[in-house]
Amino acid sequence: MAAALSDSIPSVNKAWVYSEYGQSADVLKFDPNVAVPEIKEDQVLIKVVAASLNPIDFKRMLGYFKEIDSPPPTVPGYDVAGVVVKVGSQVTKFKVGDEVYGDLNENALVNPKKFGSLAEYTASEERVLALKPQNLSFVEAASLPLALETAYEGLERTEFSAGKSILVLGGAGGVGTHVIQLAKHVFGASKVAATASTKKLDLLRSLGADLAIDYTKDNFEDLPEKFDVVYDAVGQSDRAVKAVKENGKVVTIFGSVTPPALTFVLTSTGTILEKLKPYLESGKVKPVLDPTSPYPFSKTIEAFAYLETSRATGKVVVHPIP
Repeated sequence: MAAALSDSIPSVNKAWVYSEYGQSADVLKFDPNVAVPEIKEDQVLIKVVAASLNPIDFKRMLGYFKEIDSPPPTVPGYDVAGVVVKVGSQVTKFKVGDEVYGDLNENALVNPKKFGSLAEYTASEERVLALKPQNLSFVEAASLPLALETAYEGLERTEFSAGKSILVLGGAGGVGTHVIQLAKHVFGASKVAATASTKKLDLLRSLGADLAIDYTKDNFEDLPEKFDVVYDAVGQSDRAVKAVKENGKVVTIFGSVTPPALTFVLTSTGTILEKLKPYLESGKVKPVLDPTSPYPFSKTIEAFAYLETSRATGKVVVHPIP
């Protein structure tokens, strides 16, 4: 038996759906009559309050990894923040009424969910969710999971630790803004350098960067200083490997991988969000929202169009839903 606010849960809901691969402007359609997903024993049903968009959403929509994707029709959206309205019989962490957030797809690339967060309701395994920090709005919480978890896992994979130096490529993006904060305020970096365009350098400094590098004027690989770790959040591992110390580590999350750089596919888990909750509650790690956010549900295509320019600062979030 599943506990639920069953009286208030409709059988259909509004959602954005694509039925074929292609550009978001061409294939993403609003559908007011999509069936509300049934939950499995280890899942909860969430009334979605906010959802954030990630580059993987439009890359998936373009069919970049269709060989391992779950086939369309697809409701996109990895990141969610909302309220639990129904729980499966094996769920132990959450109850109806809990405010939760998370990245819905445990494996980002292999058979991700056909029903994501760009809908009024979505289903999620409890293990990828965490309770929303009370000091964060739903919009702020929705901006975090995939980017924050990617930032954290990348630092873990480079064995980053207190006293080490790091260079972050793409410091003003969704992942980069969190790498800076985590490296400085959670891992205890001795020095954090990061790249961005001219107008975003003050943001880097405000997040904890000791050295803000204007990539429109300076080549980071020409710096006399080398770093223990380079976190490449833009897809420039061929240049990143020139900025790392001998025996240092380079991690990249986009594009081709130039040895000795390493890459990874995020495993989404609520455990990371729980681990970082004290830092979120204290304000040491802050959500970073693009100034254009949030986009209303009706403007989801415009939100994708903006994200696809690669000019977003921090995260693009859709709210309210619907």
